[in-house]
Amino acid sequence: MKTLMLFIAALFSAAFTYAQQSAIKPAAPGVTYGKAVTKDKAITLANLNKELSKDTVYNGKIAGVVTEVCTKKGCFMKLKQANGEDVMVRFTDYAYFMPQNIVGKKVVVEGKAKVTETTVERLRHYAKDAGKSQTEIAKINKPKKDVTIMADGVLVTE
Repeated sequence: MKTLMLFIAALFSAAFTYAQQSAIKPAAPGVTYGKAVTKDKAITLANLNKELSKDTVYNGKIAGVVTEVCTKKGCFMKLKQANGEDVMVRFTDYAYFMPQNIVGKKVVVEGKAKVTETTVERLRHYAKDAGKSQTEIAKINKPKKDVTIMADGVLVTE
């Protein structure tokens, strides 16, 4: 009986996760998530780094290319910088999620960017959500300072 109950719970959980992800509109040019965003006055990630070297916080629009998205439910994504590092983008109050097909798309995010230190525990959590192997997760052993963005909205531009 316990096995049957566990099986039903696992099946329900998988169905709920699939339904949640399938309810997210696929990424295509012009599609927005969260707050409506336009691409005017968006700065590049290189310019964002310059802004953050002058001030600790930047509020505005940032353009970039999505390199990764949370495989569980789209609760975060990453944008690629010229130096090879990624910028973590999370969504205000988890009010919306990203579709899996957004990887490789050009986007404009609007929100607050700042330099933060991410704990080892949080880095491992993100790696697990991104579908990384246990070996890759185990290699994470020190905190990381990086740029993070809390986005109010995301616009797919290309």
